[in-house]
Amino acid sequence: MIRFGPAGWTYPDSPGKVYPSGLPKKWDVLEFYARYFDTIEINASFYAPQPPRNYASWAKRVAVNDRFKFTAKLWQGFTHKQANRRSGDQIARSPDREWSPEDVEIVKEGLEELRHVGRLGAVLAQFPWSFKPSAESSELLARLAEDFRGWPLVVEVRHGAWAKREHALELQKLRLGFANIDQPTIGESLEPTAGATSDIAYVRLHGRRADKWFDERASTAERYDYLYSAKELEPWAERVKKIASIAGVKELYVISNNHFEGKGAANALMLRAMVEGRQVQAPPVLFRTYERDLAPFAQPLEA
Repeated sequence: MIRFGPAGWTYPDSPGKVYPSGLPKKWDVLEFYARYFDTIEINASFYAPQPPRNYASWAKRVAVNDRFKFTAKLWQGFTHKQANRRSGDQIARSPDREWSPEDVEIVKEGLEELRHVGRLGAVLAQFPWSFKPSAESSELLARLAEDFRGWPLVVEVRHGAWAKREHALELQKLRLGFANIDQPTIGESLEPTAGATSDIAYVRLHGRRADKWFDERASTAERYDYLYSAKELEPWAERVKKIASIAGVKELYVISNNHFEGKGAANALMLRAMVEGRQVQAPPVLFRTYERDLAPFAQPLEA
């Protein structure tokens, strides 16, 4: 099964672009998204382990869609140096990616709320561009694989040095999935791929803002302010089909992370329509925002 969806669902730039502005506070953005998409990538779990009550609430709010499964970004304490962990009123420091058994358990405790109700599709370990192949990296991946054995863990790497077959075989041996990504291909950055190393496959589109990608002064909104054209998505539609046809792949998650002003939501709908060969339903406000791009692939429908 292939599920398409955006990364995140609460952005200050979405009202008036994805859905109407001025809606009452009780209006549920997550339930709204679940009417149009079969997956959403959880961002909050990257910045801090989320308590079980959050996951339980999110699971209930997507009940409108039986096909819906979340993907969740793994807490950055496992993938980035000097990450903070906030749990209640406690904040801990994770030096040089050294996490504790307690860190593993607190992350699993939350994610289990999704898994036991069948709403967890994948857990994404997102590594930075600076994470390159080495003995230390292999040791870290092996430790992740052991600590999250039995969980649908997928690894995202961004440096081009990971493109060698030997690294794919390493992930396969560890039973870790591989995230195929689209990003600005600057210097030694990883170029587009179409592979899978476990039964859970993943595609992640970041946009192509090459002028802002490595600019530390750029805001998150600037970095992900990019709308893919239909022409740019066509090769990805073919890659998605190829990945889904790989022997052993049971589920494929296609996430658009170019979230500014709903561009990722629009591109997710376009890509789904290309892969499925039919028009899909689009939120009316989003359709009007990107009508020129969406019109060949979607029809506005109030869900």
